[in-house]
Amino acid sequence: MRCPFCGFADSVVKDSRPAEEDTAVRRRRGCPQCGGRFTTFERVQLRELIVIKRDGRRTPFEREKLRRSLKIALQKRPVSEDQLDQMISGIVRRLENMGETEIQTSSIGEMVMDSLGGLDPVAYVRYASVYKDFRSPSDFARFIEDALTGHERSEATDEE
Repeated sequence: MRCPFCGFADSVVKDSRPAEEDTAVRRRRGCPQCGGRFTTFERVQLRELIVIKRDGRRTPFEREKLRRSLKIALQKRPVSEDQLDQMISGIVRRLENMGETEIQTSSIGEMVMDSLGGLDPVAYVRYASVYKDFRSPSDFARFIEDALTGHERSEATDEE
């Protein structure tokens, strides 16, 4: 593993332990060249997932892109990094278990919405505002009203 600090081609594993409910291995590493310390994670990848965008473009699935979008929705919310990692791992497992290598962004968005709905209601609305492409305050109001009454999908917000 190349050192992220000095670029030295090798590093030494100091400690390894299971992470993310035993779905990953967390390795603490050290660089013999500069003495820098860093952490890596190893995960099993069952298949290469391809995301089909709304405009038809195909791009490789990026776990980090999912993490970044969730971090924005969860900003200043009482959700720990462990909870976030567990949620991301759960979503990725569900995607891999679908048996498809190509997945629509809408499927990913729905899985994220399901996961956020049970984790944090404010983050759920924040994510929905981007995912559902709210254009006015009335879109927010309709979505929240529908969510409170149990009808998470209204005709007004489903215009995709």
